[in-house]
Amino acid sequence: MTYILSCGIHEADYNYDQDEIQSFIQHIFPMELSEQKRLSPIFQNTQIERRQLAFPLEWYQNQHSLEEVNRLYCERALHYSKQAVSNCLNNHLFLQQEIEASAVDHIIFISSTGISTPTIDAYLIDELNFNEHVKRTPIFGLGCAGGTSGISKAFDYLRGAPQSNVLVVCVELCSLTFQHKDTSISNFVGSALFGDGASAVFLVGKESSLLHPRNNSLPKVTSTSTKTKPNSQSVMGWKVVNTGFEVIFKKNIPKLVHSFWKSHIEECLIENKISVSELPFIIAHPGGTKVIDAYMETLEVPGEMFKYSKQILRQHGNMSSPTVHYVLYEAMRNFPSKGSRSFMTSLGPGFTSEIVGLEWV
Repeated sequence: MTYILSCGIHEADYNYDQDEIQSFIQHIFPMELSEQKRLSPIFQNTQIERRQLAFPLEWYQNQHSLEEVNRLYCERALHYSKQAVSNCLNNHLFLQQEIEASAVDHIIFISSTGISTPTIDAYLIDELNFNEHVKRTPIFGLGCAGGTSGISKAFDYLRGAPQSNVLVVCVELCSLTFQHKDTSISNFVGSALFGDGASAVFLVGKESSLLHPRNNSLPKVTSTSTKTKPNSQSVMGWKVVNTGFEVIFKKNIPKLVHSFWKSHIEECLIENKISVSELPFIIAHPGGTKVIDAYMETLEVPGEMFKYSKQILRQHGNMSSPTVHYVLYEAMRNFPSKGSRSFMTSLGPGFTSEIVGLEWV
């Protein structure tokens, strides 16, 4: 068995209204004004109210080299990761006492918006005084699926090492991927959706010395499942160019929720012997309002089931991998009653669906 003891998040430095960002993008986007006006409703349709960015809007006014962008990614990613980890291990909302970083046996570090060798987790070891024997699993390229995939991989590890403790860390600076000369609709959609942020989730095995009786409920991971659609690598991802990462979004992602994800969630419901009507909520990565709507339509459930996902999308936008942990944080801080069951789910490049079963105990 695997238990989620704590979750921590950290927002990027600059907080903007969606209207401010829209006005700025319309000023600098490399597209004919008539085309911009045609696409501008995308900003309102996202139902995003605010987003956090790693830099002030003025910084995005000019094109920056890949070298500069990646250097800044490394600096901010380390800082944001450090804060998210500290907020997780010292979170008095979930923990009876602070957890020393030295108690972590394995770090799973996930990011897809910058490159670092050694990866950021290696620097975290020094910054936060992790045990020098801590295991490291850095993962690049999972995109929006990374947050749920990290929980799944922690579950797999803890089944074989039930006395251990695992820290999953996600950090993304999606705003750094904006391309000044990319006139694609994908770039425009990304500018309407993306935000920056970091998260950390602390999980323990059933024999961990840190698993103590507690007054409040906490989620137990009950199952994990991954499904990848054949020949679907072009659905979403990055195209690496001299100026950085160009975003790739295919408009058929909501349709894939209705078909591909539907078959996956149905498999998980059968495997876990549970019906949709028994789920009080679902912890879904809010890729965008159309994706959330597709989830609701697929399951034939009211919007209330995705209330946490809608809240995070409204307040933060799509931050890629950390976003689903923000949703998890909201669910955990409401302390669902004992026996409440749910699924955590994300979609990402591959095209891959990740689903994790949860039960509050």
